[in-house]
Amino acid sequence: MAGNKSTRTRQSYECDVCGHQPAKWVGRCPECGEWGSVVERAPAPAGPGRAAPMRAPLTPARPIAEYSMAPAQARPTGVGELDRVLGGGLVPGSVVLLAGEPGVGKSTLLLEVAQQWAATGSGAPALVISGEESVGQVRLRAERIGALHEQLYLAAETDLAAVLGQLDAVKPSLLILDSVQTVAAASVDGVPGGVTQVRAVAAALVAVAKERGISVVLVGHVTKEGNVAGPRVLEHLVDVVLHFEGDKHASLRMVRGLKNRFGAADEVGCFEMHEGGMSSLPDPSGLFLNRYAEPVPGTCVSVAMEGRRALVTELQALIGATMPGSPRRTVSGLDPARLAMVLAVVQRCRPQIRLHDREVFAATVGGIRVVEPAADLACALAVASGSLNLGIAADLVAIGEVGLTGEVRRVSAVPRRLAEAARLGFRRALVPPGSGPAAGPVPDGMRVHEARNLPEALHWAALASADD
Repeated sequence: MAGNKSTRTRQSYECDVCGHQPAKWVGRCPECGEWGSVVERAPAPAGPGRAAPMRAPLTPARPIAEYSMAPAQARPTGVGELDRVLGGGLVPGSVVLLAGEPGVGKSTLLLEVAQQWAATGSGAPALVISGEESVGQVRLRAERIGALHEQLYLAAETDLAAVLGQLDAVKPSLLILDSVQTVAAASVDGVPGGVTQVRAVAAALVAVAKERGISVVLVGHVTKEGNVAGPRVLEHLVDVVLHFEGDKHASLRMVRGLKNRFGAADEVGCFEMHEGGMSSLPDPSGLFLNRYAEPVPGTCVSVAMEGRRALVTELQALIGATMPGSPRRTVSGLDPARLAMVLAVVQRCRPQIRLHDREVFAATVGGIRVVEPAADLACALAVASGSLNLGIAADLVAIGEVGLTGEVRRVSAVPRRLAEAARLGFRRALVPPGSGPAAGPVPDGMRVHEARNLPEALHWAALASADD
């Protein structure tokens, strides 16, 4: 009886979408809510586990100072903004996951990276493997953006064994797989793109990258919520996770670092999408500004932080007609919840500004999305300016978070924000208390005023406009 009990097996179930393992089969996954995604896996033997026997290590441990840093030196990709996010370039043996929405430009960017890598390489070619498009489609895109080179190889494969065979044949120093959800391993159960398949394919490519010193870039899909699709273990397996974002109706594209074992994980790279491909934007602030000769009501400029980069951004607000019931609140590039809060605070601090029964339209310029609280003060000034039909001085920037009682709160990196604003010609700034000259150096020629609350900021902005 005891022997039969030890050899008894139990059924195993797993969700193909999120990897959750329920105790029994259910029609809907309790973790992610998908219907029909729970499948049965091969039964696992039940019984007490035994510790693995000890063996001699293949490589004995050494003092950490004796190891060389040379194998972890990054090699530039030739695309400056991508190198900025990666921390200098691609490290041999590293695996990078680049995720983004369909049509945002992932394949175009990586095709340019492969061409630059092949052109500036040390003899080892770059290999692009497409699992979603035919070689003819990729060839047409390469012709359009000028990404042709004799050291750039292309193949279309959806089988993991075939991908590894291409690595043996080409022996590249860079592998780009577009995308990891389209490749399947014949020895693993599950459909391509499922949790089990994605996990197995990613683990195999990570092992090959470490063994051969190949830099690998995996293209990943995203869910409707904007998160990286597939099991969470995929993000743990790779060394770098990047998110490619942008509005299809605007030219701005951003690569945002979410994880980086070789550098800072909060960097952002800016690109401009055009007919000839993707170009880096080392100074993108000009995209987010409309410089006016005279003050225009309903506009105010702030400085947003994207990673470690300060971006001067213009916020616009239009106060529409009076509407009975619930007037519209249309927002583009801003957080709707924060806008609603700012509108309530503005009306409380200035009762003559009636907003509860009027339409309000607020947006950023250039397609950038600003959700940090540091833009609250500029948003409030733009709303008040549009409501009162009074223009704000064209050389004024406003930086600060607005609280529910109207106080202006401190935000991070104010000196860096002021330096970027001064570089673009702004000469006046509204900042929170304690963020002026006493907190750090103020750029030459810039007047900085510390506003304790929103009424004080509105008063100082009106005086600055009167001076013009």
